[in-house]
Amino acid sequence: MLLIPAWKRVMILALVALGLIFAMPNGFYSRVEMHNDAVAEIEKLGETPESAAARDAWPGWLPSTIVNLGLDLRGGAHLLAEVQVADVHTSRLDGMWPDMRNALRDKRDEIGTIRHEIVTIRRQDSASAELRVRISQPEGMAVALETVRALARPVMSLTGVGSTDIEVVGVGADIIVTLSEAEKLATDERTLQQSLEIIRRRVDEAGTREPTIQRQGTDRILIQVPGIGSAQELKDLIGTTARLTFHPVVGRTSDKDQAPGVGNVIYPSLGEDGVFYILEKSPVVSGEELNDSQPSFDQNGRPAVSFRFNPTGGRKFGLYTADNVGSPFAIVLDDEVISAPVIETPIPGGSGIIRGNFTVEESTRLAVLLRAGALPAKMTFLEERTIGPELGQDSIEAGRIACLVAFAAVLVFMGLSYGWFGLIANVALILNVGMIFGLLSAIGATLTLPGIAGIVLTIGMAVDANVLVFERIREELKTARGPARAIELGYEKALSAIIDANITTFITAVILFVMGSGPVRGFSITLGLGILTSVFTAIYVTRVMIVMWFERRRPKSIEV
Repeated sequence: MLLIPAWKRVMILALVALGLIFAMPNGFYSRVEMHNDAVAEIEKLGETPESAAARDAWPGWLPSTIVNLGLDLRGGAHLLAEVQVADVHTSRLDGMWPDMRNALRDKRDEIGTIRHEIVTIRRQDSASAELRVRISQPEGMAVALETVRALARPVMSLTGVGSTDIEVVGVGADIIVTLSEAEKLATDERTLQQSLEIIRRRVDEAGTREPTIQRQGTDRILIQVPGIGSAQELKDLIGTTARLTFHPVVGRTSDKDQAPGVGNVIYPSLGEDGVFYILEKSPVVSGEELNDSQPSFDQNGRPAVSFRFNPTGGRKFGLYTADNVGSPFAIVLDDEVISAPVIETPIPGGSGIIRGNFTVEESTRLAVLLRAGALPAKMTFLEERTIGPELGQDSIEAGRIACLVAFAAVLVFMGLSYGWFGLIANVALILNVGMIFGLLSAIGATLTLPGIAGIVLTIGMAVDANVLVFERIREELKTARGPARAIELGYEKALSAIIDANITTFITAVILFVMGSGPVRGFSITLGLGILTSVFTAIYVTRVMIVMWFERRRPKSIEV
């Protein structure tokens, strides 16, 4: 007997209705997109008449999640960047110099014998991968090496357990410090992860939708942002390191080729043409110790950027300004001196203001970059592409035509092959596609051109289960069974073949998702979701429809 309990029928129909409700916003894409943008703007900046009108363009009680269009459909920018991890190794060694100098000076004061006394400590020019320091008394080398090795710290990584972060050797009167191999690997991993996170924050600050930011290999990052105007615009957003540092000033010069001296650097002034500052290379405080930055105005009403350090940075900033009242102090942004004020009074609060020849837009952008954090290393862009919205629209049209052609062909084939039962399968196929878009919307997935290919493939595969069921019903009708029993046995005996065939395909989709990236993942998502909805509609939805038809008509015989 064809018996499906009422509660099961209600649940099946409710799931179908829920899927179609979530898919419905995609039929009003521009209105829903405008509504979502307005809601985000109101949460961030407050309500205005324009934003309120845009918000009310779509009812708030209806679902407002839509399928995001990928780069190949919406247009946008594509970048492949290589992170210069070697620069971070150099910065790490530069940052160790103040602690190393202070430790050796303390040891010099403690040891009184001439044999071990370290009279002078000078940093020497060296390769970027090492820190070289010369002491005037080679007899004190053993004490100096022991002192420097005491600065070593354990490597913070699973692969570097038991290792220290630096290696120290003595050559003549020179102490040479290098990073250990375990620390280099750990530093490279942290640098890539930090770069990924900072790029995400910067792109999110710009309000773009569904960017693709993925690591590729050991030192490369793939960045795809739909809806952005050009690759150059994306580079301007993420390509600036926005590295803010505060350095003691050694002097000023108009000769950019002047040798700055050991341990010093020479940077141009951002607001003074032809002026260059000689600064100590190691910063007192860096932008990594910033807690917040906001656009503001100085006492003269000119655009500026206010900042606040965390407790560690605030303490360093306060101590230095207290010890150097009357001395100039350079604020450096990306190797350019944007301001070099004289310290008039100690600044113990850990906050200050950056003045420069900023416009309001420039001060706002600088505040955003500083707030998002500094990129730990420079990036070289190996590949860049801009995909125009017209090309994306062409892809959408091509995908739509492919879906319609596949849809029409399947509908005609099923109708001609199975008659009334084929028409029921066609209705289930339409519901199946709607449920696919409902699931894509519910999980916030991004639809790409390969994703459309996955939907087209799903349309062709979706009727496989129905073909198995209908052919099985035909076989049961040939054994002179009644129509009710034939339909029941057709679904029961075809179930194992349907499950086996779709499980193997679903496993393939999972493997593609786990092992693939970018377009491959887009294809696997739509394929996997399509398999789930296809099995559901073939086993449950068509069965409910056939049972309800059979109960209403009570035919003595049926033709499939």
